[in-house]
Amino acid sequence: MSLIRGWNSFKRKQLEPLMAGSKYDADFLKEFYIPTYIFSGETNISDVPDAPKYPVLVFINSKSGGQLGGDLLVTYRALLNERQVTDLGEEAPDKVLRRLYISLEKLKQENDKFAAKIYERLRIIVAGGDGTAGWLLGVVCDLKLSHPPPIATVPLGTGNNLPFAFGWGKKNPETDRNSVLSFLEQVMKSKEMKIDNWHLLMRMKIPKGGSCDPVAPLELPHSLHAFSRVSSTDELNMEGYHTFRGGFWNYFSMGMDAQVSYAFHSERKVNPEKFKNQLVNQTTYAKLGCKQGWFAASAFHPSTT
Repeated sequence: MSLIRGWNSFKRKQLEPLMAGSKYDADFLKEFYIPTYIFSGETNISDVPDAPKYPVLVFINSKSGGQLGGDLLVTYRALLNERQVTDLGEEAPDKVLRRLYISLEKLKQENDKFAAKIYERLRIIVAGGDGTAGWLLGVVCDLKLSHPPPIATVPLGTGNNLPFAFGWGKKNPETDRNSVLSFLEQVMKSKEMKIDNWHLLMRMKIPKGGSCDPVAPLELPHSLHAFSRVSSTDELNMEGYHTFRGGFWNYFSMGMDAQVSYAFHSERKVNPEKFKNQLVNQTTYAKLGCKQGWFAASAFHPSTT
């Protein structure tokens, strides 16, 4: 019995109790399911059934949305192959995607038509805030694939501007089985849209006293997905300067707005237990904005003459 046929019998029996009382059935989920052998790159399958029409990889930021990220992780893993669902707190998406595409290329070279269809039809679901969505967009961009997979965004952050701009809503989602199945149906019916990719080039003058390199590696936001020091032979390099380049998606903040965002991020990193509700997060964000605003400057900053 092949690995795929094994899912058709065994996995369906597992799912039937979960699908009870739902308008969806196990055959619906079959269109999203990726069998385990695709991830290992090893197969002896000779008789392959029809490939899923909408194979998905799911990346979930379990720290987003309070407890919602962890709950979503459990639901998706119950409905799909666990290998399809990654907790971004445990493994970075670039490692997962590189490993998968290496496996797919190997199988394609062995004339595995099922793997070829997975490659052509693959879609990505990312559950998190704008930063998490931008992280995945950047990773996919860096892979320089001939056929990059489209990405659906689950609004699991505080602002959720990116999911909202592309029609996925702003409100944090429900995490129960039917809500996840409904979202998968939206993924199935959705159409692809383009998004702008902005590039940055930064130059810092080398101080006369020595190098301006940081002592430790820079901890950069995921929006700067390809940020790196250019070599001395790079055409972008300029004598007397350290040159860095990178990119971002959706938006990039500087000045007071960036200061508020950084303060929010730092506070959430230190006290994650205080950020378990979207409304509470938005209120905290507003308070930080008031503290940094020009109208509150005299109350929080010493006056200058």
